[in-house]
Amino acid sequence: MSKMFTGEQKIKLTQLVNEGMVVLHEIDTLREGLSDTVKAIAEELEVKPGILKKAITVAHKASLGQTNADHEELNTILETVGKTL
Repeated sequence: MSKMFTGEQKIKLTQLVNEGMVVLHEIDTLREGLSDTVKAIAEELEVKPGILKKAITVAHKASLGQTNADHEELNTILETVGKTL
């Protein structure tokens, strides 16, 4: 049996869903704009867009230390299995 919502609850749910849809649309638009900008700058600087995206993500999360530790561990694993070409 599904839950029944009161009139007031239905209004709140409708408002939440509508506002959530607007926010998600705005996020999609902003992501597309950022992606276009990253591609343009990457082309100009002759670097891979993925590297710039990673730099943005690491900077946003303030996680350079963790990222470096993860890469160090990855390097150790690849060296251990002899896959360091």
